[in-house]
Formats: sequence, C-alpha cells, structure tokens
Amino acid sequence: MTWSNWMIKDILKKNDFEVCGEAEDGRQAIERYKELRPDLVTMDITMPKLDGIAAVREIKKIDPAAKIVMCSAMGQQAMVVEAIQAGALDFIVKPFQHDRVVEALRKALR
Repeated sequence: MTWSNWMIKDILKKNDFEVCGEAEDGRQAIERYKELRPDLVTMDITMPKLDGIAAVREIKKIDPAAKIVMCSAMGQQAMVVEAIQAGALDFIVKPFQHDRVVEALRKALR
C-alpha cells in the first residue's frame, strides 16, 4: 500500500467512513466494485494495468449511479477534467488535506 493510500484510509476511518475494499490497479478496482457495490469509490488517476479514468468509465457502465471521487497529484489537471467527463463527481489532490477529503466525500454522498 502506498503512503497516499494509507493516508486516505486513515482519514476515512477517523471520520466514520467504512473501508470495505481496496484495489491495486484499475482492473481490480472494477472487479472489487462489482463484488462490493460500495456507496462511494476513491480512485487514483494513475494506476497500473488500467488507469483510473478508464476504470471510472467501466464502473459507470456497470452502474451509472456509482459515486466516484478521483485522487490526483498536482499537475494532473487535464486528467482530472477527463475523469470528471468520464463520470467522477469530484477530485482530491495529493498531498491530501484532511478537511478537503472529508468535504469532497460527504458532498459526493449527498
């Protein structure tokens, strides 16, 4: 698990979000979504095997109502726009700011 994944997981747990699953790449994210049908997905833009934007598109085909918040690094603005166009509701930028993460996730769940 990467440092940023650990950090977001910690923020989620501290704010009473339940982490029901994790994926190491885009293909696994799609399979985990099919299995678990979570209320909300946080998805990295940059992942091995299948990037986060392609994974968002696939998840949205499976479930058009899926709620997905993208995680991006600074400088990935063009990719963030593409992710939103693919169906992501919002994005959070690394390094994660606790309040911004919680705000984006709560907004996505409304």
